Order: sequence, then C-alpha cells, then structure tokens
Amino acid sequence: METLEQLRDRMEGHAKANGFALNPNPRKVNALLRALLENKREYGELYCPCRRVTGDKRRDSKIVCPCAYHKREIKRQGHCLCGLFVK
Repeated sequence: METLEQLRDRMEGHAKANGFALNPNPRKVNALLRALLENKREYGELYCPCRRVTGDKRRDSKIVCPCAYHKREIKRQGHCLCGLFVK
C-alpha cells in the first residue's frame, strides 16, 4: 500500500509535469490524500473523494485520481473539483 508521503510525491510529480501544482494549503492536501488512501482501502482504487463511487468499474475508472476531469477543471476554475490540484 502506498504511504501518504509516496502519494504526495506522486501527485506533486503529476502536477509539475502538467504545469500546475498541489494546493498550497498543506492541511487540505493531507486531508485529501488521506481520503484517497481510505478510498483505496475501501474500494481498491484511489477514487477522488469529491466524486460519487457508483460500483460500475468502467464508469468509476474516470474518477480515479488524477481523474479524467481535473485538467479541464483547472483550466476553467483554477483548481480541480476537490482542490487537490491548482493553477
């Protein structure tokens, strides 16, 4: 199982590689990363904590963090829905 620190490093790498960053609020980032790890334990995937898990693996694959929607949301709003990634 991935640790909190490993997940943070992976998400930071993803953000940097795509021209955005993690939220500057470390408490929010830690809470979101813990929620992702909890979803991994409960559902077997790092489902985004701000999205509803339906149980349909094909549909739910779009909400595995980083989700299929985050880049568009960052471009439009300056952050993804849950706020893990920001411009």
